[in-house]
Amino acid sequence: MHNYKIIDMTTPQLVHQIKTKKSFLCIGLDVDVTKIPAFLLEKEDPIFEFNKAIIDATHDLCVSYKPNTAFYEAYGIKGWQSLQKTIQYLNDNYPDIFTIADAKRGDIGNTSSMYAKAFFEDLQFDSVTVAPYMGKDSVEPFLAFEGKHTIMLALTSNEGAFDFQTLQTKDKELYKQVLETSKKWENADNLMYVVGATKAEYFTEIRKIVPDSFLLVPGVGAQGGSLSEVCKYGMNENIGLLINSSRGIIYASNQENFAEKARAEALKLQKEMEEIITK
Repeated sequence: MHNYKIIDMTTPQLVHQIKTKKSFLCIGLDVDVTKIPAFLLEKEDPIFEFNKAIIDATHDLCVSYKPNTAFYEAYGIKGWQSLQKTIQYLNDNYPDIFTIADAKRGDIGNTSSMYAKAFFEDLQFDSVTVAPYMGKDSVEPFLAFEGKHTIMLALTSNEGAFDFQTLQTKDKELYKQVLETSKKWENADNLMYVVGATKAEYFTEIRKIVPDSFLLVPGVGAQGGSLSEVCKYGMNENIGLLINSSRGIIYASNQENFAEKARAEALKLQKEMEEIITK
């Protein structure tokens, strides 16, 4: 049985949470059992126990959690159960937190609908990341779910991003074409976009096309992206950014005090964010 969220997270609720917590931090729950504290391996569900401790230690400093589903799928059915327990724990105890299934799904028609059902109805996530390479009919099935958000890959922070995303098509780069086209899709109001922090100079261009949308920004910290640069070019009047940090927070320590150390790292980022918001 699921304890369903009473209300799905709306954009105004997310903005309210950002302003209340003075934070736009998203914490990535990318759990690799070879990196978690050894004492947790004696527990029945080490992955869930690790997540629970991180969540309890950091929930007041962030507005979102983003489990990357690959880190759960890698452990088969048990990993999937750990993911289910994690999202249920979040929904039961911290329902004001915005949850992201980082699954990067992308397929057409009925298949996309089934992926959407898996994350929105069964697991009760607020949002899911999708790849738009197959176009409108691969993304619209996700957008059809009321009260849910679809976070589409726009410009990513990896080296291979330049293979396709910045290629010129007619008179503009492909990623701009993707952004512009997606705005015409049905229920496009439910779209958010992934934009890598290592591409700070691109944010100005992106904001010309999607001035009001939320951007999920990986790549700050471990990947070398600069928080102040991203905010300078990417922030809008509602903040409009979710800055993700995974390894830098969750693996701050592999000792008994790992959750305390994770909190200390999250607090550093939250304080930087508070300063930016108050300015």
